[in-house]
Amino acid sequence: MLFRLLRPWMLMSISAWYFFSTALKLLTSGDFRTLTSWPAFHGTWFANFWAHIAPGVKANAEMRVLALLEGRVREGHIYEEVVGQPVEGIVLEIGAGSGMWVDVFATIAERTKRSGSSAPPLSKIYGVEPNAQSAAALQQRVKESGLDGTYEVVPVGIEDLNNPTAWGTHIEPGTVDCIVTVQCLCSIPEPEKNVRLLYNYLKKGGRWYVYEHVRAEYGTVVPYFQGKKQPPVFKHTGIMV
Repeated sequence: MLFRLLRPWMLMSISAWYFFSTALKLLTSGDFRTLTSWPAFHGTWFANFWAHIAPGVKANAEMRVLALLEGRVREGHIYEEVVGQPVEGIVLEIGAGSGMWVDVFATIAERTKRSGSSAPPLSKIYGVEPNAQSAAALQQRVKESGLDGTYEVVPVGIEDLNNPTAWGTHIEPGTVDCIVTVQCLCSIPEPEKNVRLLYNYLKKGGRWYVYEHVRAEYGTVVPYFQGKKQPPVFKHTGIMV
């Protein structure tokens, strides 16, 4: 329990370390343009911090995320067999970062192909990542995974998905089969507003796969501490809407 209480502070300590290391790196490289622009510096700082913690985050969550996207999760419980509908068709992956889940999509695509399933394949995946440094790493992961032509990096925020002047093309509302959000809704600005915005991109009958930080429901100390520090957004892990 003590570790669970201290973990947020440990992450903030790592983040603080990357604040100073990022500033020092920019200073020594002479990149004063990024150093003196808060939006640019913040983006670089976050990309460096996330690149450090992402492997651990993935290792801890991969089994659950894969099960969720394969349709093996119901009411927060993982099953060996498929109990729901797997991710398919046209997909929006929000907060794709440096490509932490690209290989999971590649695994699902390959398993679907090998199984001879009649389920629609992953025809198109849009990886939404506005951080330029992370988007570049994401593009590299796409190439390495063999998803070129299927996975397209969208280097803008969700507010510009339907804005062709922002990234050269656009996504029409009501055209997406599935939305995937993995541990990102807890950190996006104006979450209620942006969730409603994203929902408009789903087709009628479309599905939203969510894996999020959740509310502690057992014990006394941890739920109290969590409620004081960060009000919960979702009650269950692995919600599929």
